[in-house]
Amino acid sequence: MNRVMQATAIAALTVGALSACDSSSDDGNTAIFSLGLSDAPVDSAERVLVCFSSVELVGNGLPPQRFDVGGDNGAVPANDLCLDDSGNPIPGTKGVDLLTLQGATAEDLILNAEVPAGQYGQLRLDIANGSEVELTDGSIERLRVPSNQLRLDGVTLTANQTFNYTLEFDLRKAMVAPPGQDGFLLKPRGLRLVDNAEVGHIEGEVAEVLLIENECTVAPEDISNPVAAVYLFTGHDVAFEDMADNSDDENGPYASTAVFYDGAASYPFEIGFIQAGQYTIAVTCDTEDDPEEATELEFFHSENITIEAGVTLDIVVGDNG
Repeated sequence: MNRVMQATAIAALTVGALSACDSSSDDGNTAIFSLGLSDAPVDSAERVLVCFSSVELVGNGLPPQRFDVGGDNGAVPANDLCLDDSGNPIPGTKGVDLLTLQGATAEDLILNAEVPAGQYGQLRLDIANGSEVELTDGSIERLRVPSNQLRLDGVTLTANQTFNYTLEFDLRKAMVAPPGQDGFLLKPRGLRLVDNAEVGHIEGEVAEVLLIENECTVAPEDISNPVAAVYLFTGHDVAFEDMADNSDDENGPYASTAVFYDGAASYPFEIGFIQAGQYTIAVTCDTEDDPEEATELEFFHSENITIEAGVTLDIVVGDNG
C-alpha cells in the first residue's frame, strides 16, 4: 500500500470511528430518570426535616452520575429550609419535611435527568447539616445520617425509556434514638426505592367497632395520640405468630403506619408506594414499636389484600358489612 492509499485508509477508519461514536449518541443510548421522595410517618414527631445536597447513580462502568441540588442537570433548585448554627440558609441544599409527604404524596429531588442507560449498582444520597426533628412537645433534636450519606441498591435504566422512581422513607423503621446519644439517627433500614410504574397505594380506615371490640382507645381527647397501628406483611394468609415487629429484618412488616382519630368519626391511615403483589394487612392496639429493640405486638385482626400497579386501594379494615 503506498502512502496516499495508507493515509486515505487511516482517514476512513478515523471518520468511521467518529461516526460510530456519534451514532451511539444519535441512537439515544440514554434514559430519562426522575426521583421523588415520600414518607410513612413516625408517631412521635411533628416535623422531620432532611437536608439533601446531591444524589449519585454509581456503577454502569462509568464515573458516578452526580446531581447537585441547584445544578442544571436535572436536580431540583435549592431552598432555604436548612440552616447552619448561625441560623443562615445552607447553600446548595434542599430541605424536605418528610411528614408532609404521606401516602401517595411525593416531592421531586431529580426531575427528567438524561443519563447513560445501563445498570447502576447503587444510589447514594448526600445529606447535609441542618437536618432535624421537631417532637410533639415542640423540642427540636438533631437528625444525623451515618457518614452523611444514604446508600441504597441501584436501578437498571433501559435506553430510550423514562423512569420515575420514588424513595419511600418508612420512618417507623428508619429513624431511631440511639441510647446515650443526642438526637436521632436516620438509617437506610426501612427505605424502599420503587419504580412508580410498579406500585399502588392504600387509602384506608379501621372500623371503630373493631377497635372497640379489641379494647383499643377510641375517640381520644388528644387526637395527636395514635389509637392503633396497621402493618403490611408480604404474602397472603400470614399467621399472627409469623408477624414480627419493625426490628425483625426477616419476618418484619413490608410497611407499617399509625392510626389516628380524625376528630369526627373515623380512623384513617395511608400507606403509599407499595410494590404490586399480595399482602396481609393486620391491626394491633400496640403503637410503640422501637426498631432497635424487639417488641411483642398483639395483632387481633388480619385481611388478605392485593395491590395493583397504578391503583389506590380504598379499604375499611374490619368492616364486615
